[in-house]
Amino acid sequence: MAASKTNPIDEALSLGRTPLLFAALFSTVSNLLFLALPLYTQQVFGRVLLSQSTSTLLVLTGGVLFVFLVSSVIDVYRNRVLTSFGAVFDRRVSGQVFAAMFDGAVRRVPTARAQIMRDLDQVRQAISGPAVAVLFDLPFIPLFLAVLFFIDFGVGAVTLLGGLILLGLAVAQDRATRAAYKRSNDEGVQGYNFTEAALRNSEVVRAMGMLPAIGTQWQKQRNRGQAQFVAAAESGNIYGTAIKIVRLFVQILVIAMGAFLIMKQEIPPGLLFANMMIAARAMGPFEKLVGSWNVLVSAQQSYDRLKNLFSTYNAEEPATALPRPRGELQVERVNFTAPGAGRLLLNSVSFEIQAGETLGLVGPSGAGKSMLMRLLVGVWNPMNGSVRLDGADVFAWDRASFGRFVGYLPQDIELFSGTVRDNIARFRPDAKDEDVIEAAKLAGAHEMILHLPRGYDTDIGESGQSLSGGQKQRIGLARALFGDPSYLVLDEPNSNLDTEGEAALAGALEALKARGATIVIASHKPNIFRVADKMLVLKDGRVDMFGPRAEVLGRLIKPAPALAEKEAVKAG
Repeated sequence: MAASKTNPIDEALSLGRTPLLFAALFSTVSNLLFLALPLYTQQVFGRVLLSQSTSTLLVLTGGVLFVFLVSSVIDVYRNRVLTSFGAVFDRRVSGQVFAAMFDGAVRRVPTARAQIMRDLDQVRQAISGPAVAVLFDLPFIPLFLAVLFFIDFGVGAVTLLGGLILLGLAVAQDRATRAAYKRSNDEGVQGYNFTEAALRNSEVVRAMGMLPAIGTQWQKQRNRGQAQFVAAAESGNIYGTAIKIVRLFVQILVIAMGAFLIMKQEIPPGLLFANMMIAARAMGPFEKLVGSWNVLVSAQQSYDRLKNLFSTYNAEEPATALPRPRGELQVERVNFTAPGAGRLLLNSVSFEIQAGETLGLVGPSGAGKSMLMRLLVGVWNPMNGSVRLDGADVFAWDRASFGRFVGYLPQDIELFSGTVRDNIARFRPDAKDEDVIEAAKLAGAHEMILHLPRGYDTDIGESGQSLSGGQKQRIGLARALFGDPSYLVLDEPNSNLDTEGEAALAGALEALKARGATIVIASHKPNIFRVADKMLVLKDGRVDMFGPRAEVLGRLIKPAPALAEKEAVKAG
């Protein structure tokens, strides 16, 4: 059901009907004007050489040169139409592909990788380049065959037979190479994804001496892809050679038959050259099609991957902009499992905090804390139950509007290529300098930023590679605090902070609490919870304890019975 719904790729392609119609019209005129060349040749041999008329030769030559000048201009416009359509197609769908790719990445869809943008480029190049232009020439093969049959039935029959053989070879080539090209492309996609993962973990690879092993695995994938490509290319080369041979045989037979007809005085000498030109034009698209076949096959496979990505993607519908939330958070019987997980990772989780309260979230590793945090900010949607902020479902909330009121600091902080200011301001073009600086001061990052080479205008490099872990965490916290959020979700915000950084974080939390912000914090360091009003303990995806901070922490640090008895004996 989902796979049959209309996707932006098909919608954008459907808009190409008009430009493609113009391109087809230009191709029609160009192919018709080509007939001027065999006519010119026939007239030169049939009239000029017999009459020895220089003026006739000049008129014919000038006329055919003008015709081919017009044909060249038409070809330029045809290519321009196709190129412009490719650009319009890209502008129309690239943003939606980008959004669908990120939506798929959030939902852990395996195909939602950067490769999908290469697929979009592959489709765009196919519909706007030489490959699609060849398809416009194919319908004119019958026209050139009809002209050959009109000149002589035998010449037309030989050319038609050659064309049918070429068509059969093209179909056979497709059957012989399509599967191998698909496997080659699939291996290539896996290789790109593996390379991206290796580069993201380059420090781990180097530190633990994993490069030889990683390189071996990468080379295996690449070799498999190359083996499939070589197999497909070799089959393609065999068919390509066969097509060239058939085309040469047809041209030679056309010349031989034309010479025979001239000797029999059934056609004038000029038609020999006309036959050669028209037969070559009739056979030409088949050879060009073979040369473009890999491009067309790859584009088809890229289109299939794009269509598959959109089959599970639902674009956000325009939603009514809700007012700034007070911060009342209700989590009701939430169940959740990640894609590929065999069990519920969150099981019937329910709790509620009032506006302006701070909730501390604790639990052992694997208890589901980070997953719950993602649900609290609408990154994921629960399988059952709901997460509501002021009564509104956080997943259904308009993302742009929701983000203006919310601050989120994930456990794994990712910064973007750009300046420190850009990252804190969330790349919003309307961000004011004073708001950026205020967020940095609140996060305790202002002085640290001023000591960077260009302060707030320092380019942090790809993924913030020029920053330490603590610096990235402070800038990530400043990004979360930007815009004075009324709802803040922080996952391990002090994991990379030193004593000074933890003091700044504590001050920021107290300031936000004083402003009435609702805060949820997950951490393994209990000292951060001194600002918490309530505590929630997760264990195996379930709520183990929930209540006022003092009560929950008292139960968590309550001495074991044996130890308590021993202490009581000592006291007695």
